[in-house]
Amino acid sequence: MSNDDLTHENFDFRGFDVPDLKAVTLASSSDGDQSKQPKTKHEDASKNRKHGKKKSKSDARSKKRAGAGKTSESFDDYEDYEEREAASKADKKVSKDRPGLFAPMTLREVTVRNRIWLPPMCTYSSFARDGRPTPFHYQHYVSRAFGGFGMVIVESTAVAPEGRITPCDLGLWEDGQIDAWRWIVDGIREAGAVPAIQLNHAGRKASTGCFAVGYDGQSVPEEAGGWPTMAPSEIAFGGLRTPRALSVDEIHGLVGAFAAAAGRAVAAGFQAIQIHAAHGYLISQFLDPLSNERDDEYGGDLTGRSRFLVEVVDAVRGAVPEGVPVLVRISATDWAAGGWDLDQTIALSKVLKEHGVDVMDVSTGGIMSGVSIPVKPNYQVPFAEQVKSKADIPVTAVGLITKPKQAAKILARGEADAVEIGRAALRDPYWPLRAANKLGIPSTEVPYAPQYVAGAY
Repeated sequence: MSNDDLTHENFDFRGFDVPDLKAVTLASSSDGDQSKQPKTKHEDASKNRKHGKKKSKSDARSKKRAGAGKTSESFDDYEDYEEREAASKADKKVSKDRPGLFAPMTLREVTVRNRIWLPPMCTYSSFARDGRPTPFHYQHYVSRAFGGFGMVIVESTAVAPEGRITPCDLGLWEDGQIDAWRWIVDGIREAGAVPAIQLNHAGRKASTGCFAVGYDGQSVPEEAGGWPTMAPSEIAFGGLRTPRALSVDEIHGLVGAFAAAAGRAVAAGFQAIQIHAAHGYLISQFLDPLSNERDDEYGGDLTGRSRFLVEVVDAVRGAVPEGVPVLVRISATDWAAGGWDLDQTIALSKVLKEHGVDVMDVSTGGIMSGVSIPVKPNYQVPFAEQVKSKADIPVTAVGLITKPKQAAKILARGEADAVEIGRAALRDPYWPLRAANKLGIPSTEVPYAPQYVAGAY
């Protein structure tokens, strides 16, 4: 596995076991019911307690975490799952009636010129550590807009300073940051793309290192600019510092922080808002029973664990104009036995649709270190297709989508409504223009800027 295979969008696979062809089976539970999943050591411990063998809470907690990182118990059923997926794809006809890569897509009052989108990818380049974007960000995002992407989703942007993944993350936690965004947003729009922004709080995965800070893969010490972290429960991620558990009042405050950041984003000119509920960051930590052991209204069953996200969606939906689309990025599975899975994702997507979410951006992974993730082309597309078909909501697909024909087939098969080109877009800001040429689409039907028409393929 090369270094290029170890990062994808704003999820870092370093520290994870990344096999080529095997994966944990998708758990079949929903609403917190784990009865159909392979038993973990934690579940065996619970069974023993019912038969009079008492275990301390700390023992149970440590067994739960130990079991979560071991997915081999679920491998036996994966071949059956893979066979079902292969049969499903064989039956799925490629339809010319479905929208192509360069067909427009309308979400509320916003029309996106095509279905090739730039996903949020962290660059950790706010070097002043004030959350403000720089000329680098202008060049990075506006060049992709000129390159033909339909929607440009700006990277993880913190709703609170302590919610940054690293000290060099972008932010919209105060009004003074709004003006720094306007020229970038204007540049994206002038180039013909829809500017969107991903709002996030990193929770227990905050205050970590990056290339600009050092401490790669570690918690940044406070003397080096780090800070204490917070989460649903006092459970650390891998070797990072142990977070403190949030109070109910603090949770309510964070709901307001997401709403306020969304309002600032609209004031800066962004036309769509994405809420980051994936990759093991704070909202994802609330969703997953492996990281959420709360016994109040924000824990327990699926309704309790998803309450924070639903409240954030409601608050954001109420803070932005009715015509502004709201997207949610979700991890459809965390590849860990007893954790978040596809069935819960589908159930939650149905709820979010009722609360005004317009698109589910379907990814996977991130809540647990040491799990197996089957990284290969299209490895996350089946999850998007299942959410689209079973929750009846538009979805975007990600997961090593790098080739034009590969992307076109995903739409032609009806597996997604748009594709997101991540790593390939870092190599080639003009990927959509090149893709059009590869697919035989005339340059007159492709979003070339007038200044670049002379150089069209």
